[in-house]
Amino acid sequence: MIYLDNAATTKPNEESVRAAEKFILSEYYNPSALYAEGYNLHLEIKKARSNLLSLIADDEKYSLIFTSGGTEADNQAIFCGGKRGNVVTTYGEHAAVFAAMSELKLRGTEVRFADLNADGSVNVEKLLSLVDGNTSLVSVIHVNNETGAINDVNSIAAQVKIKNGRTLFHSDGVQAFGKLPFKLSSFVDLYSVSAHKIGGIKGCGALIKRKQTVIKPYIYGGGQEAGLRSGTENVFAIKCFEHAAINKYRNLKSDYEKVCRLNKILISKLDNSLFKVLSSDKASPYIISVIADGLRGETVMHELNDRGLIIGTGSACSSNSKKRYSRVLLACGVKENMADGALRISFSAENTAHEIEEAAGIMNTVVKNRKDIMA
Repeated sequence: MIYLDNAATTKPNEESVRAAEKFILSEYYNPSALYAEGYNLHLEIKKARSNLLSLIADDEKYSLIFTSGGTEADNQAIFCGGKRGNVVTTYGEHAAVFAAMSELKLRGTEVRFADLNADGSVNVEKLLSLVDGNTSLVSVIHVNNETGAINDVNSIAAQVKIKNGRTLFHSDGVQAFGKLPFKLSSFVDLYSVSAHKIGGIKGCGALIKRKQTVIKPYIYGGGQEAGLRSGTENVFAIKCFEHAAINKYRNLKSDYEKVCRLNKILISKLDNSLFKVLSSDKASPYIISVIADGLRGETVMHELNDRGLIIGTGSACSSNSKKRYSRVLLACGVKENMADGALRISFSAENTAHEIEEAAGIMNTVVKNRKDIMA
């Protein structure tokens, strides 16, 4: 089986799981307990928090709140940051942001959506035109999870602050963290990350917060995470996240270069008479969005699966939606009949060139056969 749906989830890093397994098998105590064993786990979480922060931000200026994943981190940023006036986001957001913004709108908050460019990146000029003196929050995805388009969130955040210095700036960094070389600037107030996208396990993520940024909790209870996220911490998942992230950043440059090569191999091997590539050459190399024109992507995906190739048709987190067409691709200007044939291929540094060549061959064969049948 060839697995190329790494934007949906990645295989847990075995070394990271082994390094953390003692925190579920033997050192299973409550990290909020006052006895020594519990306090020692509190120190382990503190260490993980510091190590994760150091990979992407200045730990003197930023703090980190552990959550159950990227979705919770996004929701906390939006519901606890967008408290007054209007909020601004884009049509290219992950469902965790888009649905939360839609809920804010139902609750009476004015939500403004910025248009996208053809590659899925936000039209920055349009976005800035929506920001005014009453804007409490702006949220812009770092890497689009369907097309791989990269938004320069540090630059966008700086421009937002020029228009309104009181506006909080949030970015969903789930598809960027551990994959792109990047450090948060002081203009970014909130940044969401997830463990299972980089070799950690599902059920763990974090909201990185500028220390001077004031937000309220999203989940109340025992007051864990400095009072900002109640609930007994999942020490095993947190430590696994820490080890996986350190491993990813240790190999960030070499992994990025390898995935760039894999990306180019796939594009060169796909039959351009069968597929249209939507992702630009400036996109994250980890994600390629293509269209099999005239076919339904879901049908093609299942046939590829039968032949030993796993890819996606878009965001896995939107698979339960009743809407047939990707709202992100439609916002990019893709017509419905084209959007119906959308497929998403997403890489890991664990993939090999041989796998990618074989995957391209399978894709070409399946799409050609289906088109021949329909002719």
